[in-house]
Amino acid sequence: MSMTNALLQEFENEAGTTRRVLERVPEDKLSWKPHPKSMSLGVLALHVAASPGVICGWADEGVTQFKGEASPTPSSTDEILAAHDKSVAEARATLQSSDDNRLLTTNWKLRAGGQVVSDAPRHVALRDMLNHLAHHRGQLTVYLRLLGATVPAVYGPSADDQRFA
Repeated sequence: MSMTNALLQEFENEAGTTRRVLERVPEDKLSWKPHPKSMSLGVLALHVAASPGVICGWADEGVTQFKGEASPTPSSTDEILAAHDKSVAEARATLQSSDDNRLLTTNWKLRAGGQVVSDAPRHVALRDMLNHLAHHRGQLTVYLRLLGATVPAVYGPSADDQRFA
């Protein structure tokens, strides 16, 4: 199996898991924050929802200039789910149009504040960014637990979802 196909297969599995988490976001708590320094539930959920398309789009570029723009605030769980579905379709298309040679032999750079903060082969950058997405999805499950919402199984059972038990 090619590296590109393996990444795509893993991405498809992760996307389904992410959607299950996003479906649990309580619409009446979108502005809730566990701490003043934290993102709100809605901003975090929309960040998680939109990240696959953004991540794959970035990895498809040679250089990305991070601008540090404020994250948008969603007004509904449906908006978050629609953003996720769109993002997954964009990521899928980008991954399907890629190939192993490009992933292995070309680099991707991230610039912020005029400095290069990352310069890595595309396959490494893509993996790092998808791991970053899993980190934020984990944060989101903690938010859900703190709010008393049901937490779906992710890599194993949760107290609310025993599908792996």
